[in-house]
Amino acid sequence: MIGSVESSANTSAPVLAAYSYCEAVTGQQARNFAYGIRLLPTPKRRAMSALYAFSRRVDDIGDGVLADDVKVARLDETRAVLARIQDGAVDEDDTDPVAVALAHAARRFPIPLGGLDELIDGVQMDLRGETYETWDDLKVYCRCVAGAIGRLSLGVFGTEPGARGAERAPEYADTLGLALQLTNILRDVREDAEGGRTYLPADDLAKFGCSAGFDGPTPPEGSDFAGLVHFEVRRARALFAEGYRLLPMLDRRSGACVAAMAGIYRRLLDRIERDPEAVLRGRVSLPGREKAYVAVRGLSGLDARHVTRRTVRRRA
Repeated sequence: MIGSVESSANTSAPVLAAYSYCEAVTGQQARNFAYGIRLLPTPKRRAMSALYAFSRRVDDIGDGVLADDVKVARLDETRAVLARIQDGAVDEDDTDPVAVALAHAARRFPIPLGGLDELIDGVQMDLRGETYETWDDLKVYCRCVAGAIGRLSLGVFGTEPGARGAERAPEYADTLGLALQLTNILRDVREDAEGGRTYLPADDLAKFGCSAGFDGPTPPEGSDFAGLVHFEVRRARALFAEGYRLLPMLDRRSGACVAAMAGIYRRLLDRIERDPEAVLRGRVSLPGREKAYVAVRGLSGLDARHVTRRTVRRRA
C-alpha cells in the first residue's frame, strides 16, 4: 500500500533543509542511483535521498582510511543514531540533517529501518575481512549490503492496491538487490583486490583457476577468467529475471525508478560479458547519455510490460 505524504507546504523549514542536504549528497555521490530517483514524485525522491545519505555514511566509514578500531566506533555511533530514529527521538532541530530527513521519511512511509542495521552488519563483515567459500555464503553478505536496500526502498515505493502476488514483493526487492550487488562485485573485482578484499566465492575462483587473485591488469596465468566472469554473469542475470517480477507490482513512476536503476546495471553486465578482462583494466561504466536512455525506457514502462507478458506466458 502506498503511504500518504504531506506536501512541501506542510513540511517545516528544518525538515526541508535536511532533505535538501540529502539530495545534494545523492546528486554529488550517487552515479547510478540518482538517475533512477529523478523519476519519482518529490516526496518519494526525498525519502530515497534520505535513505541514500544514511547508507552512504555507513559505506564511507567502511571504505575510508581510518584505523579499523576507529571505524568500528564510528559504526557503533551510526547505529546509535539509527536507534534514535527508530525510537522517534530525533527532533526537527537536531544537528544531524540526515537523521532529521530519515526520521521524517520513516514517519511518512512504512520503511523497515532494520534494513539499515543489516547494512551496518555488512560493513562490519568487511572490517573483519570475511571471505566467502560458496555463493550461499556470499548471499548473506549481499543481502546485508544490497538486499536490505531493496527492501528499504520498497517501503518508500509501496505496491499498487490489489497487485497480484504483492506478498512476495519484499522477496523480489531483495533478489534485485542481490543482482545489483553481484554486478558491483564483478565490476570492482580489481579495485577490491587492491584493497585486500575478495568477494567472489572461493569455490568459484578455484573452479576457474583464479584462486591466486587479481592484482594486475591481466588474469592469473593459466586461469579461465572469462569463464569465471561468464559464470557469474549468468548467475546475476537469473537474479535480475527473478527480481524484475517486482516491477508490475509498483506504480508507474516507482516502477520506472527501479527499471532505470536495474537497467543501468544490466547494461554494465552486458559490457562486462562482452569484454571480461575490462574489469581488470579499470572501472567499467556507462556514459551519461546511455543512462538517460535507460531512464526514459524505464519511464515508458517497457521493462514492466515485458516482465508482465513473460510472467503471463509462464502461467499459461
